[in-house]
Amino acid sequence: MSTDSRTAAKTAEAPPAARPDVPARVGAPVTVLLWGGGMLLLLASVAVAVTIGPARISVPDVWSTVAAHLGFGASDLSPIRDGIIWNLRMPRTLLAAVCGAGLAVCGTVMQSLLRNPLADPFVLGVSSGASTGAVVVVVLGVGGGAVSLSAGAFVGALLSFALVLLLSHTLGGSTDRVVLSGVAAMQLFSALTSFVVMTSADAEQTRGVLFWLLGSLSGVGWSEVALCSAVLAVCLVVCLAHARTLDAFAFGQDAAAALGVNVARTRIVLLCTTALLTAALVSAAGAIGFVGLVLPHAARALTGSGHRRLLPVTALAGAIFLVWVDTLARTVLDPQEVPVGVVTALIGVPAFVLVLYRTRSTS
Repeated sequence: MSTDSRTAAKTAEAPPAARPDVPARVGAPVTVLLWGGGMLLLLASVAVAVTIGPARISVPDVWSTVAAHLGFGASDLSPIRDGIIWNLRMPRTLLAAVCGAGLAVCGTVMQSLLRNPLADPFVLGVSSGASTGAVVVVVLGVGGGAVSLSAGAFVGALLSFALVLLLSHTLGGSTDRVVLSGVAAMQLFSALTSFVVMTSADAEQTRGVLFWLLGSLSGVGWSEVALCSAVLAVCLVVCLAHARTLDAFAFGQDAAAALGVNVARTRIVLLCTTALLTAALVSAAGAIGFVGLVLPHAARALTGSGHRRLLPVTALAGAIFLVWVDTLARTVLDPQEVPVGVVTALIGVPAFVLVLYRTRSTS
């Protein structure tokens, strides 16, 4: 083992108090309080968010409708009000929670894996590939109507990620090569999207595609909620299983290797996991930026850098955040709807600037 590797291993094994760059560990009671409080706040946020809108609905109405559809009693609401809750607002609100949680988790993993506090779920070019896939289906009519916009976006996202893996592997496979490959893929697919829209789309198609590209949760149903929830659950389990490995990556690849981590295999597993989750979320809701960039830093300030505590808290914070952002997006200019990505950008840019100042002060 080299001198640098031994030094890194000793640093990684040192207690948190001996490492000024790592926040102190959060005790178990505080962690339980954060998780329990976060779950209660998420449930309350979903229930209240469903009541907000033109139709006058109360929280008890929401609970009775949900209970009735789950087989626990009957609801005395009219079919119209029941449909507004169960078929319109509830799937949208739940998908907002799932997307917020998934994007925040992906951002946390990417920032640790790449050792870059400014990394986010879209650094692998997944969103640009999804945009190209969606535009090809909607504008060019590829698939003859048998392929939906979400399916086209998902395929495009996977193609973009495959290109990033190929480029990064060819260039050496280091973290900086992964980032540079993601930037190259992002520019390539963004150019393809712009080319297709400019040469083939009419005004109505351009407006619809642009609205989706900026992030939209309108018109979603229970199928999208079920699919994205299942993908989120699987990917979150994989990330939690690699929590200690992510802690080791925070000290660099040499330190992780010195602690017995298979760096190449772990990087591939986690990159594929985050790319799959991001692709599923983007295909359902479009590109919603800044959630995966800002929320991990906010959660890290509460829990410290230990990923076993950080990942669940980040997921809860992202879910609560996007539930209220989506509620604001669909009501602030009622009856006109604002793309969710526009609202997250307006909120996220000031937070992003604060992150830049923090990284500047610690560099």
